[in-house]
Amino acid sequence: MAKKKKRKIDPAAEAFHTALSLLNDIPILGPLYSQVVVLRHEGGKCPPQGWAVVTSNGEIHVHPARRAEPEEWVYIAAHCLLHLGFGHFREQDDYFLWNLACDVYLDDFLSMIKIGRAPSDMGGSVGMKAATEDELYRRLIEEGIPETLPNCGTAGRGVCDMIMEPVRKYNLGKPPDWQKLFGKGVSGAVSAAIERAANSDVIPGQEGRELTQAQRARRWFISSYPLLGALAASLEIIEDNRVCVRENVRIAAVDARLGEIYLNPFSGLDEEEYRFVVAHELLHVSLGHHARCRGRDPFFWNVACDFVINGWLLEMDAGKMPGTGILHDRDFNGLSAESVYDRIVTDLRRYRKIATLRGTGLGDILYGSRPEWWKTGEGVSRDEFYRRCLVHGLEYHVTGDRGYLPAGLIEEIRTLAQPPISWDVELARWFDQHFSPVEKYRTYARPSRRQSATPDIPRPSLAPAGGAYDGRTYGVVLDTSGSMDRNLLAKALGTIASYSMSRDVPLVRVFFADADYYDQGYMSPEDIAGRVKVKGRGGTILQPAINALEKAEDFPEDGPVLIITDCECDRLHVKREHAYVIPLGKHLPFVPKGKVFYID
Repeated sequence: MAKKKKRKIDPAAEAFHTALSLLNDIPILGPLYSQVVVLRHEGGKCPPQGWAVVTSNGEIHVHPARRAEPEEWVYIAAHCLLHLGFGHFREQDDYFLWNLACDVYLDDFLSMIKIGRAPSDMGGSVGMKAATEDELYRRLIEEGIPETLPNCGTAGRGVCDMIMEPVRKYNLGKPPDWQKLFGKGVSGAVSAAIERAANSDVIPGQEGRELTQAQRARRWFISSYPLLGALAASLEIIEDNRVCVRENVRIAAVDARLGEIYLNPFSGLDEEEYRFVVAHELLHVSLGHHARCRGRDPFFWNVACDFVINGWLLEMDAGKMPGTGILHDRDFNGLSAESVYDRIVTDLRRYRKIATLRGTGLGDILYGSRPEWWKTGEGVSRDEFYRRCLVHGLEYHVTGDRGYLPAGLIEEIRTLAQPPISWDVELARWFDQHFSPVEKYRTYARPSRRQSATPDIPRPSLAPAGGAYDGRTYGVVLDTSGSMDRNLLAKALGTIASYSMSRDVPLVRVFFADADYYDQGYMSPEDIAGRVKVKGRGGTILQPAINALEKAEDFPEDGPVLIITDCECDRLHVKREHAYVIPLGKHLPFVPKGKVFYID
């Protein structure tokens, strides 16, 4: 019995079909490729010297015998598909020149987006750059075809690769809208690029596995919710049960300093509930709740922020509210987190055992117990980055008509858009209120300068008005107890010295105070800015130093007093105009009457 002959493998056909399979993996071409018909047989419409032609009805006729690498076939097919996607099939006075202009434009476009590889007899350095095909068409009509212009079409030199045909009748539906399909492909390519940049399609260590519910929720914010999309892409979601056990996270928590959201993989939430939870944590970060605590009780501040955020999320209809760990009270609608906190602290026993997303008695805002890797030297701090993400997200959300947002949330975002006034700027304003600029006038009482060109002409000097410096001073009571931080001392003294010199304050009355006070007398700003031997470093009793300063006979009656302390002191009674300089996050153990400046 005769053996059956083995079927010969056609290398040209194999390379061509490999290229077609590669087209499915290119997002920008996928929708177009799904609607075209590719024909590769004898007697087709492709000319003998060409690679392929495309018709206005979406048929691509390929040369049945020519050989090329798969990457080259991808380039040829992409060229034909983009003729359809860019809407090149138009009636023109000179159709050949129009076809040529479209070919030149696509050659430049494909080289820019790097799809496939042009065959040896196609493409190359064209040298004709233009913003649109119409501009190229006009240039070809006015200037003619350059002799050095290489072949850029898939049908060969001198042949059109776009074939106009009568519109085919479809029994079901309308003919494909090629430009709309191309727009869909561009949108898909952009979404895929964003997902790759945000690592939303790849679980570290679990490549190839299906996305979790939480990651799907995060991807939804990136692709469909501009307000929080940029922030969702920048924060890392950690679904590790060991981390959740270590941090006592029952459902979710967030560490803004590390840029991490912790989600318990065994919480049993679905995708809609995860959307609510992820949005909750993103708003904690973007609104700076971790930085706005400022000496308040962290847990009760967290509870107050939860009440406000959850009210907004219910109005926004962002996901579905989980059954546990969600705080909501209609009485708090429309209030700020600070106002809600003031109400909560009046009934601590009621709110102490309340449950957040992290658990009972625990706040879901983590304050970065581990070292922070993000350094705020050059570039931008994390808090500033989060603020920008939210502000820009609001602009995209509003301009894109992506739905209504609560008025309270919009107002708070608008407030965040205004950068806060730095403490040293506020302190400078305080100096300006007490020390007006010294008026100077020209005087010849002491000719101090002469010009070499006119040595016989004396030049006037600038001198302050008589008595301008009388009483131009202020007092400083500096807490030098052992609890005072060196950086706080250095910042405060340096700022005081610089502002004193810029406001023409010749002398400053300085008192050091710890368990006792030390009268340093009047010191010049230059001496304060230099090496100052700080006395004390013991306990903290500031009132005797304030009393001694107010009773000093050589201190003006209207001289203001500046008190620098770390708030580890008793109640103070100051009779004169005064202000406090304290660290950010601390608060005085009494209601101050003077202004308070927070050093960050």
